[in-house]
Amino acid sequence: MTRRDVLRVAGALAAASSSLGAEAQQAQAAPRVAEPQPQYVPVRLFVNGQSRDLNVDTRTTLLDLLRENLQLTGTKKGCDHGQCGACTVLVDGRRINSCLTLALMHDGQQVTTIEGLAQGNQLHPLQAAFIKHDGFQCGYCTPGQICSGVAMLGEVRAGMPSFVTADLHAVPRLTPEEIRERMSGNICRCSCYPNIVAAIEEVGGGT
Repeated sequence: MTRRDVLRVAGALAAASSSLGAEAQQAQAAPRVAEPQPQYVPVRLFVNGQSRDLNVDTRTTLLDLLRENLQLTGTKKGCDHGQCGACTVLVDGRRINSCLTLALMHDGQQVTTIEGLAQGNQLHPLQAAFIKHDGFQCGYCTPGQICSGVAMLGEVRAGMPSFVTADLHAVPRLTPEEIRERMSGNICRCSCYPNIVAAIEEVGGGT
């Protein structure tokens, strides 16, 4: 490389550096966009039979309200995308993924978490069945599994068919195939599925 080539490269680098410096100054001079301020709205929820009046950030999910505001940590945050079922709770008797819904959407509704299934020291029959059949290992998914199972039994008794129901005009029979299909939205990474099915089948009583 000749001396002239070296000077040409150095000039190009100096010009590029000057251009970058000017762009940086322009970026610093640009006005900053103000971050949105949280907005709070009053919400009344009936959680596990108790009326709870709260001022809730409009962006708060039902899952975060239960865990962070009400300290009901039995409901677990798993994938936070509605794919694992660990956050399943009952709203007016129906199971939902609480990570996918805003708390303010359930104003005036009944919310039941795993903490609300037992009656004092008397476990819900499905809770007792999970213990009997060893339907859990780490236990992280268990609250969502049990809440989902309680709702699922109600769906079967109400005659709601699933994808695998053979006769859409009859009350579904609670076969292992029906249970697996209806519980497919609840993932157990410890793979306790046979024991979970057995627990639900026992409580269902051959429905």
